Amino acid sequence: MLIETPTNRPGTPETTTTATKRRHDDAPDTAALFARMAELDEGPEREAVRDELVTLWLPMAHRIAGRFRDRGESIEDLRQVAALGLVKAIDRFDPSRGAFESYAVPTITGEVKRHFRDRMWALRVPRRVQELRNKVRVARRELTQNPGSPEPSVADIATHTGLTEDEVNAGLEALDSFSTLSLDAELSTDDDGYSLADTLGAADSSYDTVVDRESAKEGLRRLPERERAILYMRFFEDMTQSRIADRLGISQMHVSRLISRSCARVRDEVLGQRTGNRGTGGPSATA
Repeated sequence: MLIETPTNRPGTPETTTTATKRRHDDAPDTAALFARMAELDEGPEREAVRDELVTLWLPMAHRIAGRFRDRGESIEDLRQVAALGLVKAIDRFDPSRGAFESYAVPTITGEVKRHFRDRMWALRVPRRVQELRNKVRVARRELTQNPGSPEPSVADIATHTGLTEDEVNAGLEALDSFSTLSLDAELSTDDDGYSLADTLGAADSSYDTVVDRESAKEGLRRLPERERAILYMRFFEDMTQSRIADRLGISQMHVSRLISRSCARVRDEVLGQRTGNRGTGGPSATA
């Protein structure tokens, strides 16, 4: 079943008066919906409540999926996997056990990690190396479970597992090859569970705006003073064409033509800069 994953939209802000702090603005207040679903028998009404819960919590699932972008899987596939994890979390959640977000985040994250383990390991390493990795991982945990236990050596792990040292080294290399998932490790012991992944930024589209503005400066400087003034009034002072026409004592139609002509000249200037002044590199000769 394909789960619809619409564009993220903010959920209803949390309005409870408890001292519980939410980490993200997209955490809706759905306690009443979960309580209602728990009371309903299987049927259309329960399905409708379930679908509403999925819709409300999808932004959180999308955010979790976004932590794993650029790792070999498309963001849409990751969102589908996260959405499936969300559905599982909703179906399994017990409202008496606390806040849904605290239960859903590890459930969804685990589903995405499982997807990478099942889908990506087969592309990267042979199954035998996967098995060695798991044995080495378990052995390291068992050998360091007591307080003060030193980090086990390759020889220690080999003795503990019955593997050769070459096999242990292969398992250790496999462990390191997928260490990117440790981005979800908590940075502190605080209740907020803040992780390194929460500090990662995303591409800022405003950088493109800065580049466009810088590119347009030369074209604007080449415009006649009146045309520069018209563009400033239109795009920086947000004046209508009618107000500009009244201020300059000309017709609105003439203002419209001047704006179109000026924008075309600036655009030609920018395109000329980006193509090394090939083609129509200079401003229009039209006066």
